[in-house]
Amino acid sequence: MSSVETVYYAVLTFGTVVAALATLACAVRVVVGPTVPDRTVALDAIGTCVVAIVVLHAIEVEQSFFVLVGVMLAIVGFVTTVVAAKYLTEGDIIE
Repeated sequence: MSSVETVYYAVLTFGTVVAALATLACAVRVVVGPTVPDRTVALDAIGTCVVAIVVLHAIEVEQSFFVLVGVMLAIVGFVTTVVAAKYLTEGDIIE
């Protein structure tokens, strides 16, 4: 393994570890968060971190399928956040 490949995998590993630690920090905010909006934002951040971990894994194993999984997770996370925000502001999802 060349030095470039070593740095490449070290950066991928570092990014995965940072995203995992951020996920854990957000999980603490979900449990401890003083308000419901804090918990909602923390759940959205967890979704973003999970997408980052999936995409970093896709880069590491060189499989584009995992990028599609990451995109689908991002779409579901976005829709969930929009629905939660609408429910929190209006108290009703479908008018």
